[in-house]
Amino acid sequence: MAVAIGSKELEAAQRIFSDRLPLAERFVEHLATSGIERGLLGPREVPRLWDRHVLNCAVVAEFLRGKSRVADVGSGAGLPGLALAIARPDAQLVLIEPLERRVNWLREVREDLELDNVEVFRGRAEQAVGKVNVDVVTARAVSALSGLAAMTIPLLGGAGEVLAIKGRSAAEEVAKASKVIRRLGGVKTSVEVAGSAFLDEPTTVVRIVVGA
Repeated sequence: MAVAIGSKELEAAQRIFSDRLPLAERFVEHLATSGIERGLLGPREVPRLWDRHVLNCAVVAEFLRGKSRVADVGSGAGLPGLALAIARPDAQLVLIEPLERRVNWLREVREDLELDNVEVFRGRAEQAVGKVNVDVVTARAVSALSGLAAMTIPLLGGAGEVLAIKGRSAAEEVAKASKVIRRLGGVKTSVEVAGSAFLDEPTTVVRIVVGA
């Protein structure tokens, strides 16, 4: 199932995915078909898959250093995990997801797209602590920041970054979660934007630096 993409979104997708754009297109097809059928996304999201979901997530790749090792917590429909894996083949992604039907779908898509930089871990974030070796943790639409910090920061083993995709209330969430973040080892928390050069609605990211 081909999903329509506007000229501006296509230009952004070409800049983000480059020669891997066909993989991104196939990922969107999976989201629009089996992703909807299995309840990973609602059917009303199909017209917004590119701008609201895939591009919104993939632009976070600009925060990743070369050869980053990334854990995506609550990966669900592979957002942002699979989008980042396509945009950044030099990064290694571990998709952490507790629900079996979502895990099965993620594995099917990974195999169909032949993403050899993706591993799927079935379990909760706390179950992955000490079992995955990462320097970046990502999350989208998982929890309020105070709860999310408790899920994500321990995965870093004392050093790294959390990149949490958030909405307009990001600064307010940071203020509420500041004490929890510091207690868990966060040394700097900032609200940043990704994709401002080519997205009508840039992605808001809460960036938590852990360790030195």
